[in-house]
Amino acid sequence: MLILSEKQIRSLYSMEDAIKDMEEALIAYNEGKILNPHRTVLDFPSKNASALYMPSAMEPIGKSAVKVVTIFPDNPKQGMKTTQGVILLSDAYDGQHVACLNASYLTRLRTGAISGVATKQLARKDAKTVAVIGCGAMAEEQLQAVCEVRDISHIILYNRSADKARNFAEKLNEIVPSYKGDLTVLENADKAVEQADIVICSTRSETPVFSGKSLKPGTHINGVGSYLPHMQEVDYETIEKASKIVADTIVGVKDEAGDLIIPVNEGKWSFDQLHGELTELAAGTISGRETAEEITFFKSVGAAYFDLAAAAAVYDKAIAAGVGTEVEV
Repeated sequence: MLILSEKQIRSLYSMEDAIKDMEEALIAYNEGKILNPHRTVLDFPSKNASALYMPSAMEPIGKSAVKVVTIFPDNPKQGMKTTQGVILLSDAYDGQHVACLNASYLTRLRTGAISGVATKQLARKDAKTVAVIGCGAMAEEQLQAVCEVRDISHIILYNRSADKARNFAEKLNEIVPSYKGDLTVLENADKAVEQADIVICSTRSETPVFSGKSLKPGTHINGVGSYLPHMQEVDYETIEKASKIVADTIVGVKDEAGDLIIPVNEGKWSFDQLHGELTELAAGTISGRETAEEITFFKSVGAAYFDLAAAAAVYDKAIAAGVGTEVEV
């Protein structure tokens, strides 16, 4: 079995690679070539934490995988990472377990790449300003993906803890080395959103982090932080103003996306109002952005086959480059 560390994965696999692989995986899923059972989520209420168990198999590449990822928000206080995980990659033809990959960075990368695919289809082509709401680790790859698919010239940062936003700003050259535009740190989320062409929401908030009143016509929002039914980053007004709401997986958002579940439970909205799934958008079977004025919202809770597609691609690159440590288990 090949063991691949985060450092090795970073050396092999870029955001550009990940966006391409996610587009191909989304199309394969739309064609019925991927098995993606619903994931199991275990909550640890006393720690405000959770563990996710995510299996999948992809016929076109002959691989299957199981990811185990834990999310413990208080870990940084003890000098540990919020998100930790591993991906066990197997051969779908003979069942051999071929690799074990660090999943912390790969999870963030593929989540960013999925948002990148959505942004390509739903954001205005002339979008220049992005507001990052929530400046934790997940936001780094979200911003990388947006900058990969749009020519961004102004980044606005907001975090509930202003120090965290300032720390993010100090690392911006590491996060997006090619970025040469303007950078602003604000202490009011609505002020950030009202200037933005693209909004990245990457928080674990249980109450909306900005008002839908702040959205200007033509804005695109990527909602990636809330992944449990009680979490809600965006308010109902945002949902109501969005002419197109696209889910990474419809099954997933129905079970886990509080941003949508809460207004459904309040009788204000229905899942029938979804524009569709990102697989359909990638395959061209539903429309992307059609006007400069429409507001669009992409809601992502994650799917195991995203991890499989990324892990299999990294494994192939590692074999070709002779990277990784072989062990007997």
